Amino acid sequence: MKKFGHYDAESLAAAQAFLGEYPCAKVIAGGTDLVLQLKRGEYRADLLVDITGIEELKQIEAENGWIRIGAGVTHGEVSRSSLIQREAKALAEGCGQVGSLQMRNIATLVGNVVTAQPAADGAIPLMALEAELRVVSRDGERWVALEEAYRRVGLSAIDATREVATELRFRRLGDHGSSHFFRMARRKALALPILNGAIAVLFNPSMNRIEKARIAIGPVADRPFRSREAEACLESKEISSELVSEAARISSEEAKPRSSLLRGSDVYRKEMLRLYVTRTIQRIVDEAKIGKRS
Repeated sequence: MKKFGHYDAESLAAAQAFLGEYPCAKVIAGGTDLVLQLKRGEYRADLLVDITGIEELKQIEAENGWIRIGAGVTHGEVSRSSLIQREAKALAEGCGQVGSLQMRNIATLVGNVVTAQPAADGAIPLMALEAELRVVSRDGERWVALEEAYRRVGLSAIDATREVATELRFRRLGDHGSSHFFRMARRKALALPILNGAIAVLFNPSMNRIEKARIAIGPVADRPFRSREAEACLESKEISSELVSEAARISSEEAKPRSSLLRGSDVYRKEMLRLYVTRTIQRIVDEAKIGKRS
């Protein structure tokens, strides 16, 4: 294995300067995935530019209707944040399921997204929340919708040799919104998920209809998957157990998981997906009813 250097960037400008100066430099934040990939020879880097010490990238804050999470924020910090627990429960739950306690305290949420794995427990809730990723380079900055940040399994649209993903943002769901995360895995520490997903909904003020629904699922495609037909089903009628069941059935039919020795057959996973989507939607609806009565 070829050795590589390590540079702790003190500012975003310094990180960009090093990326411009060293053609084989690569941004690192946390590095729980990247270091292993480098050791296996999947990527090449002569210099790792570490951005986790940059203070401006360590924030979790609400601003003008947005929730913003910097690139230096770990999964553990997201899962423990009272703001995230209140405004984006699915994200707090998903980040709380990532790896071990040690891993959650090192691995960053933005790094999890740039790694581009279709079942990342932090990325799936962000897809349901319609998050955006801020990317800066010497050419300027751009906002990338999370769906557009994935090209295929393990390949991000963000080029970490010349660009820095600095933060994530998503709109607050507000008083009439709610979200939850689900995960199915073998009973073993650090097991990869057989299925995971997140559902975010926005109710109308009377709480008897869903105005907006977002359902994100993994790993059933080469990137986090949005179940759009099921979303449209939920948004069409007054809430009922029959509507919830129908949306879950549609979601199961939309998903295209492949059979594998690790995760089970496609038939089994589709049936389990139907079950988990039903339970999660119903949980959100039931909690909204309780909140309305109180």
